Amino acid sequence: MASHRKPKQRSLTSSTARAAALLALTGAASATLLDGTGHAENRLTPAQVKAKVDEYQRQAEEATERYNGAKDKADQAREALDALRDQAARRTTRLNTARNALGAFATAQYRSGTIAPALQLALSSSPGQYLQRASLAERAGSRQAALIASVGRQERKLRQVRGEAADRLAALRASQTAAAHHKRTVQQRLAAADRLLDRLTLAQRQRLLAARDGDEAHADGTGSPITGRAARAVSYAYAALGKPYVWGATGPHGYDCSGLTQAAWHAAGVALPRTTYTQINAGRRVTRDQLAPGDLVFFYSGVSHVGLYIGDGRIIHAPRPGAPVRVASVADMPFAGAARPA
Repeated sequence: MASHRKPKQRSLTSSTARAAALLALTGAASATLLDGTGHAENRLTPAQVKAKVDEYQRQAEEATERYNGAKDKADQAREALDALRDQAARRTTRLNTARNALGAFATAQYRSGTIAPALQLALSSSPGQYLQRASLAERAGSRQAALIASVGRQERKLRQVRGEAADRLAALRASQTAAAHHKRTVQQRLAAADRLLDRLTLAQRQRLLAARDGDEAHADGTGSPITGRAARAVSYAYAALGKPYVWGATGPHGYDCSGLTQAAWHAAGVALPRTTYTQINAGRRVTRDQLAPGDLVFFYSGVSHVGLYIGDGRIIHAPRPGAPVRVASVADMPFAGAARPA
């Protein structure tokens, strides 16, 4: 029996050792892979970090514009839904009033009973009096018929209003879902950019930010005379210089890019839509060589960024998270188009 136990013990020991070795190798491989990924990311040069951060922030801005559009649709749907609900409540009150009147009319008829016209004429001591009563009864019947028709019309209209309200509610929920999705995307992209920046030393971050700021012009003055509404829009944009970029914001304490241009032209008495991809269609298109102060200038292939032209090849814009409203050159970003608000 002892000769049988010894091989069994050796077998268990060998199996355990193999398993332990396999786990150790697996753990080492995983650690190597993770370390390799981390080292690869840490080996990015400041220039590569800048490129990646810029890309993440552009993606965040694209998602911001989609968020703005979804939120705008949600706001419109909510307003329409509230109006339809108010209308349905008023129509329900009128319908109940009409139904109550019809019920009272029917109750009165029931209580008074009905007598065949021929018998009423036979029993009447005055044929003239009977004819007068018959005329009154006919008119009452006409009023009853009109009341019934009115109740029917009101019921149909109420059903229609309630159907429209249900459609608006569905649109509201869809827009809210889309807005929440785009908001998460914005937060994820900005968080990814922050993680990359955190890998740099303080000195590297300062140099990177200085280089980004150096790419943008900071000259003051408009260079060319501006009048009318465009002057008021440009004046508003100048007053916003230095205020922070806040995604989804339209001022007065912070702005995203389209929020700034919308607010500037609102101060001039012109209502612009909320997003870059709707603002580009809100006025007359102009070419780059036709730019005049007050024009909206759009950038990138997805028309995801906008600034307000102030003359001399420069714009005022809300650049990105962490960068306040500032003056920049039109040449700093890929030109996508321009529009002149009416």
